[in-house]
Amino acid sequence: MTTQPTPGTSTTSHSASATRAQALEVLRALVGREDADFHDGQYEAIEALVDAGRRALVVQRTGWGKSAVYFVASLLLRARGAGPTLIVSPLLALMRDQVAAAERAGVRAMAINSANATEWGEISAALAADQVDVLLVSPERLTNPSFRENQLPMLIARTGLLVVDEAHCISDWGHDFRPDYRRIADLIAQLPASVPVLATTATANSRVVADIEEQLGAGVFTIRGPLARKSLRLGVLRLPDSRDRLGWLLTHLAELPGSGIIYTLTVSAAEDTARLLSGAGHVVKAYTGRTDTMERENLEEALKNNQVKALVATSALGMGFDKPDLGFVVHLGAPSSPVAYYQQVGRAGRGSANADVLLLPGSEDAEIWRYFATASMPAQDKAMAVLETLGESPKAMSTPALEARVDLRRTPLELLLKVLAVDGAVRRVTGGWESTGQPWVYDEQRYRRIAAARVDEQQSMVEYERMSGCRMEYLAAALDDETASPCGRCDNCTGRWFAADVGQGAAERAGESLRHAGLPLDPRAMWPTGMDKLGVPVKGKLKANELLSTGRVLARLSDLGWGNALRAMFASGAPDAPMDPAMAQAVVAVLREWGQHGWEGAGRPVAVVSMPSRKKPLLLQSFAQAICEIGQLPYLGELSLQFGGPTGERGGNSAYRLAGVWDRFEVGPELASALADGPDGPVLLLDDLVDSRWSLTVAGRALRAAGAEQVLPLVLAQAG
Repeated sequence: MTTQPTPGTSTTSHSASATRAQALEVLRALVGREDADFHDGQYEAIEALVDAGRRALVVQRTGWGKSAVYFVASLLLRARGAGPTLIVSPLLALMRDQVAAAERAGVRAMAINSANATEWGEISAALAADQVDVLLVSPERLTNPSFRENQLPMLIARTGLLVVDEAHCISDWGHDFRPDYRRIADLIAQLPASVPVLATTATANSRVVADIEEQLGAGVFTIRGPLARKSLRLGVLRLPDSRDRLGWLLTHLAELPGSGIIYTLTVSAAEDTARLLSGAGHVVKAYTGRTDTMERENLEEALKNNQVKALVATSALGMGFDKPDLGFVVHLGAPSSPVAYYQQVGRAGRGSANADVLLLPGSEDAEIWRYFATASMPAQDKAMAVLETLGESPKAMSTPALEARVDLRRTPLELLLKVLAVDGAVRRVTGGWESTGQPWVYDEQRYRRIAAARVDEQQSMVEYERMSGCRMEYLAAALDDETASPCGRCDNCTGRWFAADVGQGAAERAGESLRHAGLPLDPRAMWPTGMDKLGVPVKGKLKANELLSTGRVLARLSDLGWGNALRAMFASGAPDAPMDPAMAQAVVAVLREWGQHGWEGAGRPVAVVSMPSRKKPLLLQSFAQAICEIGQLPYLGELSLQFGGPTGERGGNSAYRLAGVWDRFEVGPELASALADGPDGPVLLLDDLVDSRWSLTVAGRALRAAGAEQVLPLVLAQAG
């Protein structure tokens, strides 16, 4: 479905013909083929931008050639004396690919982002000398005070074309909404009316399209093409549990065509899966939000050059990664909406006739969806607390300083600040954040609508998993593609195209990997900033005689293996019960492995102490009993609660969590006597669930003050 542009008043048939000839010449240089021609809609978009100076929205499938539109338009506009094109691009991977593609077409392109701060001076000089055709910036740059004050005004004055890539990020309804992208509406409003604007995306349904059009302004020219990907062969394989899903990968990964991506929903799942597959001889690497920038670039190149069979990735590897011959995409766990799923599987088959796409949904998917569904939406009480704190401050406050005043962790606090900044209530300045003084009202109805839309999307993903109709048709219809029709290739159209068996040896190996237990639990070494504001008299580093030793945790709640059992154990409303024998045996394995590592230099523990538990006393009691029996260690008792015990809830920021547990744990007289009379050496400190680690830190500090030589934490579960 393509909407034709209305020619501008300056466009004649002769000039239109000349524009097309010039555009075709640039296109052929871009793709390196003398016989290249425009896809349906490409030239129409270029003409609307170059000859008519319009604002345009292009919604086309991945691989259609949206970048060709803005690169060709950029060179044509530059030839007519226009300033450089400004492209707002969301990811470093996307920027790297775009710069490389631009250079192939003779486009002088540069990028400003967090990874190349040392090059900003050189880039500014090149811009001043008019030696840049295309400048790519991340949306976060638009909120940077120095960039906004020193560079952005000059760019706005000279910009010949503004491009908003991955424009669904503008919209509340987009699957990957980003607050920083909302700044773009302000940027568009500052541009002269004569400057053309192009927004592009491959993943926008009608509601997102309408939202983007509204933000682009009046008279938007929209091109929407068919979104079905003919090269993709879709399928869904429902297996009983994580063991069988990982066993399937061990059995069949080598059979998948070429190299590809294995997506997981969590960082720990990606790391655990990569470790298992690597151990079985498959050349795979993990790629997550924890992967540093340089390593990400190296991994992307390794995949592009087919030096790995697969990257096991979270959504950190998504928009913008371009490998035309990517052979497959497998999902261990489903994304939370058909639109998000379409975006990720769109990495495959962009430049090849065939690519395989398989979804292996998990029972834990819905729980993970629920968490992320509202993660980007501000809580009213937290938002008002931030505004009140900034309003009372005589100067700008840094994020760490705000953490000492508002009980939010760093990432959600930064996200909230961005939302408030977009709404005009706060602004980022040199030194931190300040209030603008503008009134702000919590838009409860809007957030309820968004939350309801997320729930509907999740249900649609469940329907996709269980449906009997064409899968590609369903995905295209989810994006309101009026041309959606059966693909004739997916498992529902032609029958199962993939093997469903799981090799017995592979299942056993996967199960063994999932049963593997034990992760290091690093001690806290620094007190949070601003604790004096919360009445806690500490700052800087913990003293040597206050530190815990490196401990162990059985598993993270997000892990594929023991994480499943632990999530059920700590789920809301789950009954308190003694630890089952299988978990006790897993703890034995953790202790054995820990001992083989020399107890991280602390020495073998000589006694056991436990934390007090208000929610799981039976669990913790049985935990302590099992450890004492297994290790033949004396049980010295548990710490006592003071002043009613810890306050606040799990999940708060570091400063507030410390304040909530400070002086709340006491080494009572009996425990103090047992420590004094017991054998000299380290003690094991047992707990059921660790989150911020401040409860353990404060309790361990008290134990060391009471005479414990070293304190080694041993915990069943770690949040996150």
